[in-house]
Amino acid sequence: MLRVAAEPEPAVRPRRLRRTRAVRDAVRETRVDPRDFIYPIFVRPGRGIREPIASMPGQARLTVDLLPAEAEAVTALGVAGLLLFGLPESKDPYGSGAYDEDGIVQRAVRALRAADRDLLIMADVCLCEYTSHGHCGVIRDGGVDNDATLPLLARAAVSLAAAGADVVAPSAMMDGQVAAIRAALSEAALAETAVMAYSAKYASAFYGPFREAAGSSPQFGDRRTYQMDPGNAREAEREIALDVSEGADLVMVKPALAYLDVLQRVRPHVPVPLAAYNVSGEYAMVKAAAREGWLEEERAVLEILTAIKRAGVDLILTYHAKEAAAWLAQR
Repeated sequence: MLRVAAEPEPAVRPRRLRRTRAVRDAVRETRVDPRDFIYPIFVRPGRGIREPIASMPGQARLTVDLLPAEAEAVTALGVAGLLLFGLPESKDPYGSGAYDEDGIVQRAVRALRAADRDLLIMADVCLCEYTSHGHCGVIRDGGVDNDATLPLLARAAVSLAAAGADVVAPSAMMDGQVAAIRAALSEAALAETAVMAYSAKYASAFYGPFREAAGSSPQFGDRRTYQMDPGNAREAEREIALDVSEGADLVMVKPALAYLDVLQRVRPHVPVPLAAYNVSGEYAMVKAAAREGWLEEERAVLEILTAIKRAGVDLILTYHAKEAAAWLAQR
């Protein structure tokens, strides 16, 4: 009869801390909370309209009159705040709707501020949704003129801050945009408004659904001359350091899921809150796979958000915010 020598019992058993849900919860290293989430919302002209976005199931373009109720539902779930994007009634080469005092997002901010003084309101600062050519700045000689764009971004930021935005979020990736905005806010006696810079915004393939939702696809060329090359990580450190030196109060890496290494890399060097944008393409992939039954949506979403938080992020901008907050409340 074959005899097998008894092995000594292992003294170290990591599985002890995985034995029950109560134990696992008690020793969890990274926790995701609805207060970590910022919910992006698209605002459109009209009244009483909730227009579904085909490539982003569960998301919609809302008219201004529907925003207070939407905001109430979001904040009731414990979500930290909203980030607003606008679809104007008309466009022009200079994106004047972005800095119109009666622009679509300016009206949205005023409506939300009137409804709730405590709501955290962030407003995107860019020209792409408002320009007839779809680029993020002024076009000269066939390309985006960085320095000619800065005054327009500054005007947009001032108009949004004056409307009541707590945070203005420049996303155009123009060199010097934070300094220009910070100077303009100070001159307008709006220096208390915070600036969240899209500091490391990559020229990513994951923005497709957003461009449909916001109607912001470039009419020619692409954005690779101003958004970052996906192969670069050291450059993100430089971009973030520049924005912090210019007065950014928060900085962001975008996208999030495909750039977890960048987030983890920059975190030790960032002295301000770090945000990450879980972008439209990342959201749409999960929705499509869940629709086909290829993955369990709740577990997948919470795992993704946990991974982003584990990389060192303070705030996650995500279209999953409402669903994720509801799931977390049930746990």
